[in-house]
Amino acid sequence: MMNAQKVLKEGFLEKRSNGLLQLWKRKHCVLTEDGIRLYDWKRSGGSGGDSGFRSRGFSSWSSSTKTKELRFERMATVDCVEYKRELVYFTVVMAGGKEIDFRCQQEGTAWNAEIALGLVRFKNLLAVQSGRTSHLAHLGSTGEEDALES
Repeated sequence: MMNAQKVLKEGFLEKRSNGLLQLWKRKHCVLTEDGIRLYDWKRSGGSGGDSGFRSRGFSSWSSSTKTKELRFERMATVDCVEYKRELVYFTVVMAGGKEIDFRCQQEGTAWNAEIALGLVRFKNLLAVQSGRTSHLAHLGSTGEEDALES
């Protein structure tokens, strides 16, 4: 489970299911510094696949249902951005090559951009930490650290 992190964006995405029919399912999403949490969204007055993005009777999201986490450490890229009928379609590609398709409304800063920026920030932070660790290890192995302290 992701640690309590600053919420960068919260709202709704639709995720394409992996089933034979590949239906779009609405998810309540929380983007943090660690990645994205996807929560099932409960329909009021019905169940089943979603046929359109707008005008659906959704009532609430439930944290008691299965939560899917897409962590930046396992994410490779955000790809395949396409704009159709006021919707943005994009794909999150995981490190193992698995592709997860999403769509969202074209309003404000689109989810694909926010996710891509979060991924870049995460990878940059890892690179800085790795460089710092490497630099400190190099100082320790050459004795320069002792010279710096005296």
